[in-house]
Amino acid sequence: MSDTSKVSKADAGTKGQAHQSTVAPSDDPTAAPVSVVDPRLLVREEGLKGYWTEFTRKVKGGELGSLPVVVGLIVIWTIFQLQNDRFLSADNVSNISYYMSATGMLAIGLVFVLLLGEIDLSVGSVSGLASTLFAVFSVEHGVGVWLSLVLAVLVGIGIGALQGWFFAKIGVPAFVVTLAGFLGWNGLMLWLLGSSGTINIPSDSGPIHLLGQSSFFMDQAIIGAYLLAGLGVVLSLVGNINDQRRRKAANVPFRPTSEILLRVGVLALASFLAAYVLNDAAGVSNALVIFLAALVIVDFVLRRTTYGRKVFAVGGGIEAARRAGINVPLIRITVFAISGGFAAIGGMFFAGQTASATLSAGGGNTLMLAIAAAVIGGTSLFGGRGSVWSALLGMLVIQSIQTGLDLLNMNQSIQYMITGGVLLGAVVIDSVSRKSQKAAGRG
Repeated sequence: MSDTSKVSKADAGTKGQAHQSTVAPSDDPTAAPVSVVDPRLLVREEGLKGYWTEFTRKVKGGELGSLPVVVGLIVIWTIFQLQNDRFLSADNVSNISYYMSATGMLAIGLVFVLLLGEIDLSVGSVSGLASTLFAVFSVEHGVGVWLSLVLAVLVGIGIGALQGWFFAKIGVPAFVVTLAGFLGWNGLMLWLLGSSGTINIPSDSGPIHLLGQSSFFMDQAIIGAYLLAGLGVVLSLVGNINDQRRRKAANVPFRPTSEILLRVGVLALASFLAAYVLNDAAGVSNALVIFLAALVIVDFVLRRTTYGRKVFAVGGGIEAARRAGINVPLIRITVFAISGGFAAIGGMFFAGQTASATLSAGGGNTLMLAIAAAVIGGTSLFGGRGSVWSALLGMLVIQSIQTGLDLLNMNQSIQYMITGGVLLGAVVIDSVSRKSQKAAGRG
C-alpha cells in the first residue's frame, strides 16, 4: 500500500476533527500534497484513553518531567509521617517552607548554569561573601541597609560575570574557574570577618528583619496566605487562557478549556491547602513569598522571552546556537552573572536566619545541597532541559529529608547518606531518560 493511501485512510478516520497540514510524499515530489493529522489533537479527541496512551508513551520514551520527584515527595512524606505524626504538622511544614528558601535561591541561579550543561562551584562562597559585605557596609561603615543590600547583590553579579568571562572568552573550563572562585571568595570572606569570625547585624534592620523567621507576609494576617494562593491560581488561569488564545490564532495545537480548568483546579487545591496549613502555624514567611516570586519571574524569563529561548538553545547545542546567530559568549557570561546574583540574594537569606555574618555562611554542605536541589528537581546535568521550578521541588525533597530525620533524632551522617542516595537516583533517572529519548528518536 502506498504512503499516500495510508495517510488518506488516517485522515478519513479523523472525520476532519483534528488540525491538518499538507505535505508532498517524500518518495514522489511530483505527487499532489496529502493531509497529515497532528497526533496531539488526536490524543485529546480520544478523551481519557488518549491521555493515558500519551502518558504511557512519554514514560516509555523517557519524557518523565516532574513525575519522579513528585512521587518521591509523596513517599518521603508518607514514611516520615508514619514514623512521627508531627512531620506534617503546621509548625513543621512552616519550618520546611522557611528554611528551604535560602538554599533555594542559590538553586535558582544554578538552574541557569545547568541548562548550559555547566557547573558553578562558587555559589556557596559568593553567598557567604555577600552577607559579609552587607554586614561590613551597614554595621562597620554606617551605609544604609538597603544600599548595602544592593551593593552586596551587585558584587555577586559582578563576580559571576567575571567568572563567566574567563569561561566564555578565555576558554578556562567552568569547573576550574568556579572552583578557584570557591576558594578565593571564601578566603576574602574570612579576611573581611577578621579574627572574631562574626559580625552581628541588628535584627530590626530592614532586610534582616524582612527575612527573619518571625517576619510574615501581611504581618501574620490570615488573609495573606489565601491572597497569595488566589493570586497564583488567577495568574495560572490567565496565562493558560492567553496561551490557548495565541495558539488558536496561530492554528497550532492548543490545550482545550476542560484540560486548563482541570490543571488550574489541581493547582488551586494544592495552593489553598498549603495556605490553610501555614495559617494554622503562623502564616506565610516573607522569605517564602520572595522565593516564590523569584520562581515566577525567572520561569517567565526562561519560557516566555527571547533570552530564555537562547539559554535553552545554547544548552542544547553550541554549534547550532552559533549558526542561529546567538551570541554564545554573551549568553554564557550573563548566565554566570545571574547565578552570582542569586547566590548573593541567598546569602542575605542566610543572614536573615541568624541576624549575623559568620564563618559558616555559605559553607558546609550549602553548595552541594543547592546543586542537588536543582538536579533532584529535574534539571538535567547534561544541559538543554529543565525548569526553574526544579529548585522548588528539589528543595522540598532535601528540606523534608533533613527535617524528618531531625524529628527522628538521626545523626547528620545519615542525612548526608540519604541525600546523596536521592541525588544519585535523580542523576540515574536523568541519564536513563535521555537514553530512552534517543532510542525513541527524540533525544
